[in-house]
Amino acid sequence: MTAEDTGIPAEIGPYRIAELLGKGGMGVVYRGISPAGEQVAVKQIRAVDFDAEERARFAVEMEALRTVFGSRTASFVEGDAEAEQPWLAMEYIPGATLRAWVADHGPLEPAMVAIMGAVLAEGLVSIHQADLLHRDLKPHNIVLAADGPKVIDFGLALLNAEKVARIEDPARISRTGRVVGTLVCMAPEQVRQSSLTTAADVFGLGATLLYAATGHYPFTNADSEYALIRKIESPGEHPDLSGLAADLVAPLTAMLAHEPEDRPALKVACDLLLAVVEKTGLSPLEARERLRRITAAGVARQAEPEDGLTPTPKPKREASVAVSHSELPAGAVLAADRLRTAYARGRRCNRVLGPLRLVTFPGLGRWQ
Repeated sequence: MTAEDTGIPAEIGPYRIAELLGKGGMGVVYRGISPAGEQVAVKQIRAVDFDAEERARFAVEMEALRTVFGSRTASFVEGDAEAEQPWLAMEYIPGATLRAWVADHGPLEPAMVAIMGAVLAEGLVSIHQADLLHRDLKPHNIVLAADGPKVIDFGLALLNAEKVARIEDPARISRTGRVVGTLVCMAPEQVRQSSLTTAADVFGLGATLLYAATGHYPFTNADSEYALIRKIESPGEHPDLSGLAADLVAPLTAMLAHEPEDRPALKVACDLLLAVVEKTGLSPLEARERLRRITAAGVARQAEPEDGLTPTPKPKREASVAVSHSELPAGAVLAADRLRTAYARGRRCNRVLGPLRLVTFPGLGRWQ
């Protein structure tokens, strides 16, 4: 495989590389094209320090990815853990990342943050049921696709301890040896390199929703990576909730609790977020459609740098993204009113879509 002057490889596996999509701590993501013309997102893992143990884990994780199906993430295509630089390919999902959308349009209104969180929480439940953790939930890894938000970049997926214990030679693949993830959205126990549970992803989702609602991350005013680590690790430091709407304070405070055992399970978090939606008078289906309309204004996704400590989103512009009944045809208003009545009791997490209940698949449509 030859590299062009730009440093972008001509091909990875069977895929011709068309462009760079993004870079992260674990690797680089490209848009690839198959011999038949199908577009995929190809993540090439950095080979530095990627030893036999990590290759073995990577291979097992790819097999686990094949077992989870759903609509909130892209589907796994294939991968090669034995390549000189291991790689995997996922369905390509067009759309702006949440990070890019907020930077361009400003924070989302509370009900839209809440319905986004409920949808993503419901999707993450299925991922966790496959014994996978994401470990790097952040605004860069949420794509605002045409049919709603999707989680991407499961190149950091981690088998939980119980799954590792069932592998024939667990000692061979159970060592990670370094902190993996993005610091600004990372749970305290992940920074400490402690054993991780699903609560780490609850924290990551909470941090992502805080950014969507305010344009900033849980721990701010840190002038260095070291200072940020100290703030995250300290039980006495509390997340910065400045600018957060009152209705979102309770659910996000719970999701961002310092100790993992104090955070709600994803299904409980989903219910807390749906209660925020319900207070606005919208049904989950109405809120999802409104979110889809709002985020449809998102710009085409561009390759973005790794996240920094001081994001600078544009000021909130509610008028530019609001959708009122006056903008909808009469028939749509009538249908919405009927749906609101039909779903007035649709508060439980598994009723986010009513009869079209969401299931998810931990794919890697696009990475940041």
